[in-house]
Amino acid sequence: MGALCGGGGGGLSRDTLDRFSDRCLRFFPCLSDPARRSTFCLRIALVMLHLIYVGVLFIFDKDLIHKTKQQPWYTIIYLLLFAATLAQYFVTSGSSPGYVLDAMRVVNEADISRNRASMTSKQPASSKNGDVVVTIDSNQLGRNLLGRGMMAWTKLVMDMYPSGTSLRSVTCTYCDVVQPPRAKHCHDCDKCVLQFDHHCVWLGTCIGHGNHCRFWWYICGETALSLWTGTLYIQFFKSDISKPWWLYAIMILLLVTLFFCLIFLLLLLLFHSYLILTNQTTYELVRRRRIQYLRNIPERVYPFSKGACRNLYEFCFAQSSKYRMEPLPTAQELEEKLRPYTCSDVLSCRCCC
Repeated sequence: MGALCGGGGGGLSRDTLDRFSDRCLRFFPCLSDPARRSTFCLRIALVMLHLIYVGVLFIFDKDLIHKTKQQPWYTIIYLLLFAATLAQYFVTSGSSPGYVLDAMRVVNEADISRNRASMTSKQPASSKNGDVVVTIDSNQLGRNLLGRGMMAWTKLVMDMYPSGTSLRSVTCTYCDVVQPPRAKHCHDCDKCVLQFDHHCVWLGTCIGHGNHCRFWWYICGETALSLWTGTLYIQFFKSDISKPWWLYAIMILLLVTLFFCLIFLLLLLLFHSYLILTNQTTYELVRRRRIQYLRNIPERVYPFSKGACRNLYEFCFAQSSKYRMEPLPTAQELEEKLRPYTCSDVLSCRCCC
């Protein structure tokens, strides 16, 4: 009897756990997918890491607490930077990098709307006595418009490549969609991304044309926050207040870890700043010899660059559409970029414009 009760209790416990798990998955659908679950855990870990670094300071650094009472604005600015960095992280991780399928849908819908309006305006008007009847098959009309929309996307993309480019060579074998220049299929997201840069594990999303600017600002904020936090940790060791040895051990461990993170963030910020000024992506720089339309271009030539100033302006202020696509440069434009700089070019700011 006791065994029966024990078995019944175990069954009841399993049912309770199953119901609890189903309820959690209902409220948090991301936990049902292993990839999204790992991304969710990484986000929680990153937030907890930020809270630990800041919390240890405000719990054990008595000088910082005393300075906060005397100069509250100093701590307020630091906490605002802390909150802004975390907010920028979640905004960037939740933003779209600009998927090719979404861009194709926008182009096709715009073309279908234009064709529908054009065909509607060309329909003959019915006679006043009602003897003339015009019959239109809506399904056939929709298929015709959809086919024209697909042709519009294909024509738009193929016009960005040099003449003679094969349609098969620019079609993604995974998405079965014609890829514009600088697009690449991401195997983590299982989608083609416009102006693909890389897939960021910590953000759980791709970095592309649609969110590269947000990503740069996030790195900038994270670097400033890490630098300020490291300064506060160094000031902790300079204070004359005696502290237990275990607290010193914890602070040294956190400071060493923060130092390596800061070095990585500084290098990452400089690297992406260089990419922005030359209008390149990480994928194009690393895999240049494997990209069909870049392998024959010399290393020192940046085919999509419009000058440092214009590249910076378009990156920061011309992000009106995350579906903006750039055509490949013509042979004449590449020859112009191959021409070495002269003194007159420097004086006329050729490298900037």
